[in-house]
Amino acid sequence: MPSGEYDPDAAEARWQRRWVDDETFAYPEETADPDTAFAIDTPPPTVSGNLHWGHVYGSILQDVVARFHRMNGRDVLYPFGYDDNGIASERLTERELDIRHQDFERREFQRKCREVCREYEADFTEKMQGMGLSIDWNNTYRTISPEVQRVSQLSFVDLYDEGREYREQAPAIWCPECETAISQVETEDDEQDSHFHDIEFTVAGSGEGFTVSTTRPELLPACVAVFVHPDDDENQHLVGGEATIPLFGHDVPIIADDRVDMETGSGIVMCCTFGDQTDIEWYQAHDLDLRVAIDESGHLTDVAGPYEGMHSSEAREAIVSDLEDEGALLDRRAITHTVNVHERCGVGVEFLVTEQWYIRVLDKREEYLQAGREMDWFPEKMFTRYEHWVEGLQWDWLISRQRSSGIPFPVWYCADCDREIIAAKDDLPVDPLSDDPPVDACPECGHEEFVPEDDVLDTWATSSLTPLINAGWDWDEAAGEFTMDRPEIYPMDVRPQGHDIISFWLFHTVIKCYEHTGEVPFESTMINGMVLDENREKMSKSKGNVVDPDAVMEQFPVDAARFWAAGSSIGDDLPYQEKGLRAGEKLIRKLWNASKLVESLAPEPYPEQPDELAELDRWLLAELDRELERLTERLERREFSKARDGLRTFFWGTFCDDYLEIAKQREDASARYTLRTAHRRFLKLFAPLLAHVTEEIWHDEYADGAADGASGETPAAAESIHLADWPDPLGLEADHDAGELAMAVVGALRKFKSDRQLPLNAALDVVEVYGDVRGFEDDVTGVMHVEDLRVHPDAEAPVETVTTGIDLEYATVGPAYGGDVPDIEAAIEAGEYELVDGELHAAGHELAPEEFTVETDRRYRGDGELLEADDAAVIVRVDAE
Repeated sequence: MPSGEYDPDAAEARWQRRWVDDETFAYPEETADPDTAFAIDTPPPTVSGNLHWGHVYGSILQDVVARFHRMNGRDVLYPFGYDDNGIASERLTERELDIRHQDFERREFQRKCREVCREYEADFTEKMQGMGLSIDWNNTYRTISPEVQRVSQLSFVDLYDEGREYREQAPAIWCPECETAISQVETEDDEQDSHFHDIEFTVAGSGEGFTVSTTRPELLPACVAVFVHPDDDENQHLVGGEATIPLFGHDVPIIADDRVDMETGSGIVMCCTFGDQTDIEWYQAHDLDLRVAIDESGHLTDVAGPYEGMHSSEAREAIVSDLEDEGALLDRRAITHTVNVHERCGVGVEFLVTEQWYIRVLDKREEYLQAGREMDWFPEKMFTRYEHWVEGLQWDWLISRQRSSGIPFPVWYCADCDREIIAAKDDLPVDPLSDDPPVDACPECGHEEFVPEDDVLDTWATSSLTPLINAGWDWDEAAGEFTMDRPEIYPMDVRPQGHDIISFWLFHTVIKCYEHTGEVPFESTMINGMVLDENREKMSKSKGNVVDPDAVMEQFPVDAARFWAAGSSIGDDLPYQEKGLRAGEKLIRKLWNASKLVESLAPEPYPEQPDELAELDRWLLAELDRELERLTERLERREFSKARDGLRTFFWGTFCDDYLEIAKQREDASARYTLRTAHRRFLKLFAPLLAHVTEEIWHDEYADGAADGASGETPAAAESIHLADWPDPLGLEADHDAGELAMAVVGALRKFKSDRQLPLNAALDVVEVYGDVRGFEDDVTGVMHVEDLRVHPDAEAPVETVTTGIDLEYATVGPAYGGDVPDIEAAIEAGEYELVDGELHAAGHELAPEEFTVETDRRYRGDGELLEADDAAVIVRVDAE
């Protein structure tokens, strides 16, 4: 090894280039075996801006899984993709070029979108490679590429043929900012300030007034009915009549319906087409009129009369002002309420009647729930989120979008009878705006003119196919069936993703893949939380608390970031804290320096195993076996934090602080063998976490060495540590408790010498150990130069426990004893108290155990000095007679 300090800047960059150039992590296509294949359904990041710290965090956890399973003999497919076909990339282009997609011919805007996305994708690739991820860069894809467009359109055609898709003119969720329909999953609740308005309506023909309460007075021109609850006795007389709408003057029926919330406002509700989901239900159930007052851009239509052309927010204030002038505004009060908004832009959604394409979902909710139950969830609690989402579905999946950039629907319509003409599977991908339909005349009516579909598919309709994209799913025309180029990877082994897109990506993937294959798309899920700032708040640009990965990587090694990321409990949010990265830096240095020390103590990298191992050496390797088994189990369960912390503690404490200090005093074959065997194993165990420094040390010390017959390692075949075998237990037996206690005794004696500035080879005349270290006597005497070691495994130590003080718990004592507390304190100070059956008797009071704490000290009154070593008492005598 180099004699100097570890240089992470140079080493990490060098290994990242080499891994990519040498295709170290390429999936072995020719030798792929279903029994050894392990596939990770990596999330393709949305091309919507720069790489953020959340990408770094999630990707590192995926990489730990990939490296761990690769070392466990699996052929790992770890692909990478870019989700660049949807509204996020379109908005990025608009923002980057300061343009609007509506102002360009569709193909021209698509070209601009591709160019912008390519620039960001190149930057993403560089950044991801700079994180040292063991991705197979030969297996990358873009969701807008022709190959993926074919898979996406094949999916559409297959679901259409199976009757799982339909086109319908119906109310749909609409974003007036993005001017497109969206699905239920793309909405979220947002707490917003608003006003509650009490408005006076009148009964047509009688002039009787009643109050309707609403937060959306701008929908008054769209009012088509007024509803009263059947149990509302006070207003039941209104049912059957008609109400006149203030300002607008049209009359609407007054109807009884048990969906009215009697506890909100006046208990009388107006139904507008459409304000929310309930309005849609009433419209359909009672066959109401349709009055569309808000258009696709959020402006009022001609139904609104004098308010036509106003934006809905402007119209709201104008209508409220006019209601007040007419005396119809009875009250207006400020409130905070929940508004349904588009998660991409934060603008409140509308409900418009438009023609859209849907995938049937509601009729198979129970099947999709069962599919979710068939997967292993890490952590298990995340299944509940999936379950609640599926149970709460109210809409089929709306998959059409009124945007310029995206994958086209492979559909034309007969210009005469509106018959749907679907592209042939062999022709895909197609663009109906430029390609001809597969027929010359409509098979329904014979008409020869067709209208191309100009909507595009929802981006989730494509990214939900990632398991099939990676498996090479395609239609074989000759065989008349769907096939896979890589059937061995499907279902994929693990789907890693954030908890915030369970309802987006995970659920939609289950739908698509289940419908196409009849199988769940992956064996397990691995759901990570979000990265928070140091105050545990969500990162956002508006708060100015976003962590820039470039800035972090300039300050810290990548392996330090990997150490930090592995400190998470899977599923829980993880705060970004520099102390976690600094702890990673310290561990990197510790591993480097310990490696140099091992090299100096045991120059031969693969020493022969001696016929007999010293008991302490046998114990260390047996303990390392125990840690190996714990670590393996934890990584298999995705318990990253427990895995990381357990390994670090054992390496730093047991190996470095204790064993290495002992080994410095020894020059024997058993110690050399143990040092090297343990060292190689530590490098492998740390490799999934500290990818670069372990590769650097492995390459310097072991990659070109001879085989280690004892452990089965063949370094000549493992130029990279990440292609080496994960260690198997050595199977050595040792007395765990005795060895642990012997290490504690050695540590106590070493500290005894250090505190007295004695050299480590200074002789100790007599050492008495009251504890069972039998079998390790030679290790204690040899390392610590003890001339007379006396072990008392069963005897009580000649030590007495002395009470040195009493601490009162004032939070309970104060209220309980009030003015007597000073008397109790004085009695304790004077020693005038008794401890009886755990109670404190002082100043005439009996205090319960929870009201005080007893301070004690262990004292030895014989010759020599008492040392504490875990559960053992150690007495040291120097120059004993």
